[in-house]
Amino acid sequence: MTIPAGVFKAKCLQLMDDVQKHQKEIIITKFGKPVAKLVPIKKERPKEIFGCMKGILKIHGDIMSTGERWFADE
Repeated sequence: MTIPAGVFKAKCLQLMDDVQKHQKEIIITKFGKPVAKLVPIKKERPKEIFGCMKGILKIHGDIMSTGERWFADE
């Protein structure tokens, strides 16, 4: 999407919300020439793999067990 600088100035806050909501960029022009770009910020991935799911997953029961019971004397 391309818009003139005057329109951007008048609707700046609304356009920022639209960019965030729809994850699409807006190119701002001045006298018909592109001068700036408004882009959505993407969420950063966790820097480390260990612990990146903390608070998201919930463990139920013993994660090391197969769920089967067996006895050595059988």
